[in-house]
Amino acid sequence: MTAAPALTWLYAPGDRPGTVAKALTSGADAVIVDLEDAVADDRKDYARAATAELLGRRHPVPVHVRVNALDGPHAEPDLRAVTGLPGLAGLRLPKVTDPAAIVRLAELTDSTPLFALLESALGIEHAYAIATAHPALRGIALGEADLRADLGAADTGLDWARARVVCAARAAGLAPPTQSVHADVLDLDGLATTCAHGRTLGFLGRAAIHPRQLPVIERAYLPTVEEIAAAEEIVKAAESNQGAQALPDGRFVDAAVVAGARRTLALSRRGTRT
Repeated sequence: MTAAPALTWLYAPGDRPGTVAKALTSGADAVIVDLEDAVADDRKDYARAATAELLGRRHPVPVHVRVNALDGPHAEPDLRAVTGLPGLAGLRLPKVTDPAAIVRLAELTDSTPLFALLESALGIEHAYAIATAHPALRGIALGEADLRADLGAADTGLDWARARVVCAARAAGLAPPTQSVHADVLDLDGLATTCAHGRTLGFLGRAAIHPRQLPVIERAYLPTVEEIAAAEEIVKAAESNQGAQALPDGRFVDAAVVAGARRTLALSRRGTRT
């Protein structure tokens, strides 16, 4: 049975252990402890030490760490502090532009699962090369605030980059990317609208910066009753005909369609979208 994909990834600042503790019980599918943008320079050492203490034990939900920019002075101490700890489920790497950096970090971190954030025009241009750089690279995603600033683009101007990242991830055999955060934590209507748009582009789930955003994200990405029924029909036909190539109504079915249907059914175990 296909495991239900994660839909919600909640960021929490590494220098606020109380906030991190609340994030771990928020209902998010995974927590990302942030050592980068959410932490001021004079708090980096404290955030690093507090995060290392947290990761000394496992937690009920996966805990990832977003380290500081790879070309800056804080990344290496971050990696030394958290790599190999039992509670670390993955490393989020900001501002990735070069696939060689993924190879180097995979070797340094003993193949800890890595997730690359593409936040510049150069990162987007190298999306597929980054996605295929090393088996330890498990996912790519956008960092839209920095990318918007780099391109001088309005929100809709990012749709090409969004589609590029979705295509690169799938071409590399990675899971569909998660959407970048919606920065206005009070704008839940806007969050829902942009989640719906991201869903049409091929994203699956979204990062959040506040627990109140989690139910909106989950609801947006759950399948509808109609989508579940269609997925059940596809899977049933494939299983009864050892990979049959067409449904009774003549629609073509291939391995990718069946895999997508199985993902929909896995998501349906979490609920349905109305």
